Amino acid sequence: MQLAQVIGTVVATQKYEGLDGIKFLIVQPLTKTQQPVGQPVIAADATAQAGPDTLVFIVGSREAAQALPNTFVPVDHAIVGIVDDVDV
Repeated sequence: MQLAQVIGTVVATQKYEGLDGIKFLIVQPLTKTQQPVGQPVIAADATAQAGPDTLVFIVGSREAAQALPNTFVPVDHAIVGIVDDVDV
């Protein structure tokens, strides 16, 4: 799991059929001190509650697909939690 911040939304005119109803967001991975690290990525929102400027947890690889209702979908990253507070 990695901390990230939602920085934008994605509008998809066509999706893989197992991804119907899943929202895609642009997220910036962060360090523990909430500093940007690496490039932004596109993540499927498994929580269905994240929005712009939301602090979230993301997972990648196979775990990303397992977080979604249909586990055999082509996604590389998924939002699996919303962060309420960070105490460093």
